[in-house]
Amino acid sequence: MKTFRCTCGNTLYFENTQCVQCGRKLGFLPDVLTLSALEPADQGQYLALAPEADGRHYKACLNYSAQDACNWMVPVDDPEPYCIACRLNQVIPNLEKPGNRALWIRVEQRKRRLVYDLRRYRLPVFPQSSHPDTGLAFAFLEDNPGDLEFADSHQGSQIMTGHANGLITINIAEADDVERERMRLQMNEQQRTLLGHFRHESGHYYWDRLVANGPFLARVRDLFGDERQDYTQALNNYYNNGPPANWQNTHVSAYASSHPWEDWAECWAHLLQITDTLETAVAIGLAPPEAMDSDMDKRIAQWVKLALKINLINRSLDQPDPYPFVLSPPVVDKLKLVDEIIRHSGFTP
Repeated sequence: MKTFRCTCGNTLYFENTQCVQCGRKLGFLPDVLTLSALEPADQGQYLALAPEADGRHYKACLNYSAQDACNWMVPVDDPEPYCIACRLNQVIPNLEKPGNRALWIRVEQRKRRLVYDLRRYRLPVFPQSSHPDTGLAFAFLEDNPGDLEFADSHQGSQIMTGHANGLITINIAEADDVERERMRLQMNEQQRTLLGHFRHESGHYYWDRLVANGPFLARVRDLFGDERQDYTQALNNYYNNGPPANWQNTHVSAYASSHPWEDWAECWAHLLQITDTLETAVAIGLAPPEAMDSDMDKRIAQWVKLALKINLINRSLDQPDPYPFVLSPPVVDKLKLVDEIIRHSGFTP
């Protein structure tokens, strides 16, 4: 994630809504991927002061103006009341229930980071409301959501985070740090983060859009395996018997070894994580500009150096490694193929 500058020169960060130095209201402009100081104009509009905006006017996303749960803007000529991230929402939790609002805001923050990830890669992000067959949507649900108007099959049940036909479902309990850590330990996972869920599940969505029945399918099968093997049986085998003994030699995580679809989604998520973290490191001076080189071999080399430093710093603070993974040569080849597919996708809704 980049850092940004206010017109007064103060450093700004992605989630900021007000400059602490000059007091100006801030808004993120997804069309140009920058956080901008805003000058109030007529009829609830704002003049974006960032040079990238080229003097354009915007309105605040409805979740910004009415809920204070977003900081993204909408071009004034766009009839939609919500920003491109919030219009992806199909269901949100009951905000009247104590605790749900705080969890929802955390979920929304991570979703916006995902959308930034996707837009950085110039991947189109279309809502199902306008593209019902190929669009993306989110349902943020809680366990036993009897007060939510959703499909009957979800009433009174445990919500499972996952993806199906363009709809990504996130259990808002994943925004609770204690509950998420409990699940990480129960599932024997190396890492479990809220943003990681978004990145992983988006990988399943883009498999359908970029890989399935496309020109890269044969190469993906060569590296990741044949996704036509029975998915339910493969997952049952993984949960009953665990990963293969040598999974670290060929997979980025134990879960990636369960099925080719999960291997793809795990590598997709890791690529987004690596790229985002390297961009942050460059922005704050922890990595050289060439760390964001389009050459994946150079980028991976820079990432390995940075990840080692981050892990060592955390150990000095008596904290667990934030990146407890090993990128074996087969995993690097998979990451390079994911990056190539993204860059040559020619994706259309």
